[in-house]
Amino acid sequence: MSIFGKIKDSIFGKKPEPQETPATAPATKAAPQPTGNAWADAPVVEQQARPVIDIENNLDNMPGADRMNWRTSIVDLMKLIGVDSDYDSRKALAVELGREDYSGSAEDNMWLHRRVMKELAASGGRVPAEFLD
Repeated sequence: MSIFGKIKDSIFGKKPEPQETPATAPATKAAPQPTGNAWADAPVVEQQARPVIDIENNLDNMPGADRMNWRTSIVDLMKLIGVDSDYDSRKALAVELGREDYSGSAEDNMWLHRRVMKELAASGGRVPAEFLD
């Protein structure tokens, strides 16, 4: 699993494992008869609402959050959620998120923190605007 995937799973919670399909399929309804109207005959696509995850609330409620500066420090963020925060892990995360020249400088770490927050927002998390630039 990717490092960002570990971060996301730690904050969002893991997705439930898919259930096995039963050996015998349940009876299905007969397909509706075509009407000749393309709009009426188009299949119905049901959209499932994605729940919005409050990133700030989830992180604030984790044990030890009151002792960590996760709001500005990528190292503290990773430590808080139990992901290895050493240089090699941060370098791998930076490469995963599109930065090949990560050196571990303060500037690089600030970029990495903002980028992680942006990715969490893009994945359905509600992230305060101050974390996004």
